Amino acid sequence: MEYIQKGTRAFHKANWALFLAGFITFANLYITQPLLPTFADVFHVSPAVASLSLSVTTFALAVSLIIVSSLSEAWGRKSLMTISIFAASVLTVALAFSPNFEMILGLRVLQGIVFAGLPAIAMAYLGEEMEPASLGVAMGLYISGNSVGGLSGRVIIGTLTDHYNWHIGMMVLGGISLFVSVLFVWMLPSSKHFSPRPLQLKALTKTLLQHLKDPSMLCLYGIGFVLMGSFVTLYNYIGFQLMAPPYNLSATIVGWIFVIYLVGTFSSAWFGSLADRYGRQQMLLLAIAIMLAGAIVTLNGLLTLKIIGITVFTFGFFAAHSIASGWVSRRATHDKAQASSLYLFFYYVGSSVGGTVGGVFWMKYGWVGVIAMIALFLLIACVLSFLLKELIAKQHAITTL
Repeated sequence: MEYIQKGTRAFHKANWALFLAGFITFANLYITQPLLPTFADVFHVSPAVASLSLSVTTFALAVSLIIVSSLSEAWGRKSLMTISIFAASVLTVALAFSPNFEMILGLRVLQGIVFAGLPAIAMAYLGEEMEPASLGVAMGLYISGNSVGGLSGRVIIGTLTDHYNWHIGMMVLGGISLFVSVLFVWMLPSSKHFSPRPLQLKALTKTLLQHLKDPSMLCLYGIGFVLMGSFVTLYNYIGFQLMAPPYNLSATIVGWIFVIYLVGTFSSAWFGSLADRYGRQQMLLLAIAIMLAGAIVTLNGLLTLKIIGITVFTFGFFAAHSIASGWVSRRATHDKAQASSLYLFFYYVGSSVGGTVGGVFWMKYGWVGVIAMIALFLLIACVLSFLLKELIAKQHAITTL
């Protein structure tokens, strides 16, 4: 059985299928982030409570990632990915008819669970089916689908909410997602190199615990937690500030602010190469410092400087995240997939915790409070980075004795 090679019809179909699947998964995952001010106003809830529409989803995703990756070993790659994107699309349509905020939260929890079916499996499918020489290109296209989807979903929902209402926005995005799901099933080649294996939950649990007992891995997981917690907090509550006086920006304009994400495409690749040349800890600390500088600039009341600050912050985040996530793979001496899934677990739990706790700081202290919380998180990331360096040095000294 041949592997899928670059330039073939199967290669193009597989790449487009996974690009589109990543697109709709991450478009729907972050669909409520631009709507937080709208939810707070329509359902008469606090900003912190409104943020739960994203936090409960990322938390459910974090827990499900570890479970679903194991299920795919027994049930197959394409079948689980198909269930995931169809279920997520149907749930987005159902969200449009939610009569109250409690129903929204319930549906968002279910979405978090089914969302796990794509990120947990897509990379495994590519690793099994692609020719090694073609894997890098295929992986890059899949990841670009994730980022473009996360950006486009926010822009689409923000624009439609501004011109119509959030119900119409949900229905349109859900309809697009269902159509794309059909294309995915038609385009993605069936697995040829997948061999089902029985579930081994006991072995999985043992592997996860081994990674959690490694202090250096715990530092990296903690860094992922506070980085994502900081990032989501800033984007969760910047909309509240910009849609209020003196800015009074529309939901459309606030949605387009997420175009800033594109700077991360450059910074993640650039800092990844810089880390190989100058050392991971140095470049990680630099990226964290860039995040902090950008966050501080957003305290300025001038809108232009505020946007510049958000851009700098975003640039630093993607740089730091690329270094930390890549460091996990290099530090893991065994079962790298499980090590990476644990990083994603802490990463998304950080999104849930930081995104909601940030709401408390916003309500009590305004934007200054949000930036103070972010600064505290970034300080923790610096401390963990220094601790990680010491732990690695000690482990190296022990192995050389």
